[in-house]
Amino acid sequence: MTPSEQAALASIVDEGIERKLATLTPEKIKAVIDAVLNSETGSRLKAYLKTCVRCGLCSDACHFFLSFDRDPAFSPAGKIRQTLELFIREKNRLTADQIRKAAVIAYTECNLCRRCVIYCPFGVDTAYMIGVVRRICHRLGVTPLYIQDTAHSHSACMNQMWVKEDEWIDTILWQEDDAREEDPDLRIPLEKEGAEIMYSVIAPEPRFQADLIHKAAILMNRANIDWTLPATPGWDNSDMAMYSGDNEIMGRITRTHFEAAERLHVKRIVMGECGHAFRSVYDTGNRWLGWSRPPVPVVHAIEFYHDLLTSGKIRIREKEKRPVTFHDPCNVVRGRGLHEKARDIIRATCENFVEMTPNREHNYCCGAGGGVINCGPPYKTKRMLASRVKAEQIRRTGAEVVITPCHNCHSGIHDILHHYKLPMTVSFMVDILTATMETSA
Repeated sequence: MTPSEQAALASIVDEGIERKLATLTPEKIKAVIDAVLNSETGSRLKAYLKTCVRCGLCSDACHFFLSFDRDPAFSPAGKIRQTLELFIREKNRLTADQIRKAAVIAYTECNLCRRCVIYCPFGVDTAYMIGVVRRICHRLGVTPLYIQDTAHSHSACMNQMWVKEDEWIDTILWQEDDAREEDPDLRIPLEKEGAEIMYSVIAPEPRFQADLIHKAAILMNRANIDWTLPATPGWDNSDMAMYSGDNEIMGRITRTHFEAAERLHVKRIVMGECGHAFRSVYDTGNRWLGWSRPPVPVVHAIEFYHDLLTSGKIRIREKEKRPVTFHDPCNVVRGRGLHEKARDIIRATCENFVEMTPNREHNYCCGAGGGVINCGPPYKTKRMLASRVKAEQIRRTGAEVVITPCHNCHSGIHDILHHYKLPMTVSFMVDILTATMETSA
């Protein structure tokens, strides 16, 4: 890092972290650490802590470590030593500075991407352990302001962007009008009971990227899908509480989402192109609630698009001619194994597909997932510096378009392209599909 970059990182002051530190006592810190370790973890955490032999094989898997000139402090094992192991060893005498440093590491220097796990010879899950650190920090009240504000927004009005119920419905009607310019018979069904599918989006779509809703509607209409959207809370599948460590809000969000699907008696939920939301609804949120399986079957957009193409419900008119590459989102590739289905879609819609190297489960994280992008503007410089290895990987493809089916990845890569001056654009899969598909199946 240059001296100016170091100074920029050193000058970050996060009110969400700082305002609580002054009130913490050694007794409070110890009580929270004991409560989390004794009541919310078990043999899994003990096994990871006792198994790690500091071999360093995880280091080269971490884009923070590689981008920050192989500084050992940014290695996965190094981050655990500075956080969880410190909490366990020093819980009776932890200082405010140590808690602050641990919070900054856990929230802004690990994307929970789990790339390191696949290189650990023992399968030690560093992301799980960093998640435990986030949980402790949350219960101490030491959480970055932006991500906690987002989680609280979701708790207050059941969507993270404070979209009012009438605004949500107005947006759907607006997008229906836009989509009908292309497909005059198109309707976006609201509150249709017994539909095959409830389509599920994240709140930034009606707030900032409403065109994605009308593109999804065009896809549904041309494929003749029986679908609906809920008009009431439960339509937003995003979940920053999963990343802040606020498991209680995470559980409320997940329950409300499934209650909307059950109220409408749909047969399954199709999640839009978002990785963290899929992980929350499919996995983390429902397990916190004590459910072994989601009460309504859930599929990610990749699986849905793949089914539409392979069943012939949509057909491709003319392939995208620009050279494209594909970024594998952590939560749907390492977390769900959808890399080959994603590539089937790319090959079906694009003439010139250039792989990133490495790729699939070995692909580098975009630097935005894991809630890091949602820690807000104070950490953007750090996020961009930590994405240097990702920028180099993208540059080597020579592509003109980076396709990624995840909102956090889309935003993170957009920032990378701008920061590193890469002459490329970033697209969702639905952008490519609606641009290349036939007007009727």
